[in-house]
Amino acid sequence: MSRIAYVNGRYVPHGEASIHVEDRGYQFADGVYEVCEVRGGALIDARRHLDRLDRSLGALRIAPPMSRAALLLVLRETVRRNTVRNGMVYMQVTRGVARRDHAFPPADTPASIVVTARRSDFAAQEALAATGVKVISLPENRWPRVDIKTVGLLPNVLAKQAAKEAGAREAWFVDAAGHVTEGASTNAWIVTAGGTIVTRPADAGILRGITRTVVLEEARALGYALEERPFTLAEAHAAAEAFITAASTLVMPVIAIDGQAVGDGKPGPVATRLRQRFHDFAEFSI
Repeated sequence: MSRIAYVNGRYVPHGEASIHVEDRGYQFADGVYEVCEVRGGALIDARRHLDRLDRSLGALRIAPPMSRAALLLVLRETVRRNTVRNGMVYMQVTRGVARRDHAFPPADTPASIVVTARRSDFAAQEALAATGVKVISLPENRWPRVDIKTVGLLPNVLAKQAAKEAGAREAWFVDAAGHVTEGASTNAWIVTAGGTIVTRPADAGILRGITRTVVLEEARALGYALEERPFTLAEAHAAAEAFITAASTLVMPVIAIDGQAVGDGKPGPVATRLRQRFHDFAEFSI
């Protein structure tokens, strides 16, 4: 079965899906997006993802393209039409189509929306988690409002490419004070030698990851010591464990940073347990 995309009110073959050349997402990266895990055909943490979508739209003063109830129906239908049992559903909303001008178009310009879904190789993700991933560090060079989940991701793209060329899976941004902010597409965590889980507070300097939020709740429920504070790259190099979180990776152990092994260079017990128990704490929406 060929893939299907939802584009501005129509379900169309993925290969024929298109937007107008003057869509502001294409011209200015004037839009936001969300990526939601699909597991067993259910949407994972859809409520939290749609809450964050609303927040991002509000921050950019983009009117929602439809009601939340209608969007949930579109997400579920896109997943169904693509027969996705385990995978991801992607939604993107832009300010719409208008003559190219930096200032906002007329207030009645309808927002554009695109939704796609694809399957993920669950076995491959589990195999990757069993071996762990490597990360590199790069200077922070993004705009200050990375808490808004915009489609303006060029620094992230360049960071991911740098990681790929270095034989790593992810890049961690490091700010001028030497603190790790987050990954190019993930939140960053360490586990200290004393067993405390540490991650940066979700201020304007990082994206408030939905998976991050669930892992915080999970870690507290499982009785782990937890600190939300900045940590330095040096602390990360000296940590007992490190891991990254995102809807696309869940909890993924990090075994090396900048070529230096983390702990014993193998996935640690804390990250492994958090990954195994993650869906016990996530919200399923059928």
